[in-house]
Amino acid sequence: MSTTDTDPGTGRTKDPATAKRHIGVSADGELGEAGSQLSTAPVDTAVPGSFGGSRAPGALGWLTWTGREVVGWARWFWRQLTSMRVALILLFLLSLGAIPGSLIPQSGTDAQKVADFKDAHSILGSVYDKLGLFHVYSSVWFSAIYILLFVSLIGCIVPRTWQFVGQLRGRPPGAPKRLNRLPAYATWRTGAEPEQVREAALKILKQRRFRAHIEKDAVAAEKGYLRETGNLLFHIALIVMLVAFAWGQLFKSEGNKLIVEGDGFSNTISQYDDFKSGNLFSTDDLTPFSFNLKKFTGTYERTGPNKGTPRTYQADITYSIGAYGKEKKTTVKVNEPLKIGDSKVYLTAHGYAPVVTVRDGKGNVVYHDAVPMLPLDPNVTSQGAIKVMDGYKNAQGTSEQLGFSAFFVPTFAGAGKGDMFSQFPALDFPVLALSGFHGSLGVDAGIPQNVYQLDTSKMKQFKDAKGKIVKARLLPGETMKLPNGAGSITFDKGIKEWANFQVTQQPGSDWALVGAFTAIFGLAGSLFIQRRRVWVRASTGADGVTVVEMAGLGRSESAKLPEELGDLAALVHEQAPTKPDTDEAEAAAAVETDPDAEPSVPAAEGAEK
Repeated sequence: MSTTDTDPGTGRTKDPATAKRHIGVSADGELGEAGSQLSTAPVDTAVPGSFGGSRAPGALGWLTWTGREVVGWARWFWRQLTSMRVALILLFLLSLGAIPGSLIPQSGTDAQKVADFKDAHSILGSVYDKLGLFHVYSSVWFSAIYILLFVSLIGCIVPRTWQFVGQLRGRPPGAPKRLNRLPAYATWRTGAEPEQVREAALKILKQRRFRAHIEKDAVAAEKGYLRETGNLLFHIALIVMLVAFAWGQLFKSEGNKLIVEGDGFSNTISQYDDFKSGNLFSTDDLTPFSFNLKKFTGTYERTGPNKGTPRTYQADITYSIGAYGKEKKTTVKVNEPLKIGDSKVYLTAHGYAPVVTVRDGKGNVVYHDAVPMLPLDPNVTSQGAIKVMDGYKNAQGTSEQLGFSAFFVPTFAGAGKGDMFSQFPALDFPVLALSGFHGSLGVDAGIPQNVYQLDTSKMKQFKDAKGKIVKARLLPGETMKLPNGAGSITFDKGIKEWANFQVTQQPGSDWALVGAFTAIFGLAGSLFIQRRRVWVRASTGADGVTVVEMAGLGRSESAKLPEELGDLAALVHEQAPTKPDTDEAEAAAAVETDPDAEPSVPAAEGAEK
């Protein structure tokens, strides 16, 4: 028994070029159906330059010729669009087109950055605007690539799926006439009957999970259908991912809300600090729920190289679903969001909200609230603004508005030990620095303002009798007096904390994840599984002895195919062992009769006798 890539007639090893030529000839001529359709990839056909041929005279001839041309070019375009190379080109263009969306500010994400970019780059900004680079994912060219890729994948999958289903329902094709022309080949002579050899081969191949059947004088078997299954799954998964991403972009919503301890939030658009959504999103898509921030807990590393790094970072909240839902308690942590329906509530930021009390010259409280401060560095050095818009009258009894520019540090280094910067993010030595203004805050003009900044264009700063600006650094419980009986502001001992929550609603994300994993597994199957066919022919030779031939053919050249064929041939050989030639049998009998006799040495293969 031998498993080689040799010519059985001469015993010589085939030249690679000759082997390829023989394989090609047999595939076109002798292999026929046996060597075809190892893949469901569409076959390209030659397309002539003109599809209509000669045009007949007259208007009818012109219309007929034009119709044939239009149909011909449409078919040609469809074949190109649904080919694998075009799908890969479109996929590359899609990934290439997404690069500007990550490098250039997008109007849907941050309109202010887009405006700043246009102000800083007048010429380049206008070019980007005309090319749609400030809204890449909703631009015409990106949508065209997206839709063409979607159509290409569908047009590629549907015919291949039907063809593959037909192959699954069919049977492996019969053996070609000359098995010795196949890449992997083995042959031997046996004393077993041809029917016994075929039955044994059929049983062995089925045990090895081949689809096998007996056709005429040979057993035809095939294996590796998961390769095409993986290929189809990969393309289907790409379609699922495209649909999921498109669905998510059209119906998504994302909003942020800063909440101070003790305050709450209801999931309506008016409650958000900022909110953006997809083009097809509506307010009816918002999940009805509400929650209250009871307490924020943050602890930090005190020593070592990670000093100041958060150890505990969590928000204890109570929430309810719907208008009459039962209140529940939970804890939201970083990367552990609260899931309510299709919405997820993430904890994204934290800071401090000093409680201040403002009184007028008569001692009446005109403002008392916790004021959120925005962090400027990892140690939570923060700044903000205190705005008293109503209820205040100055010493002359005239209604005014007050504004205080505030600077807060949770851990102050101490007087005379540097600038107003925090040394640690915890509340070890809190200090609030204030400077006051009076006049008009400009909030009545109808122009939106930043709640954390003061517009002092219509205000005057408080100054003392010597003309110096009135400002102070306050510890908890201390009060800053305003000049000329204008009142006072007190830094209360109660310091609250705030947490920023991001509420997202991203439909289709689960399907996108499923599609991604399916694409990975499908691609792995299409790359590492080889579809191959094996034939076992058992026929009676001219001398009446059964000749067994085994051959294998794969979709592509593989070193494992001859190895697998050798293993199968060894199993079949156990059921149908080699029958020795007559000369060898006589020599063996002579040795048994005369043990001292020397065995005859056969002539070298290919030598003349």
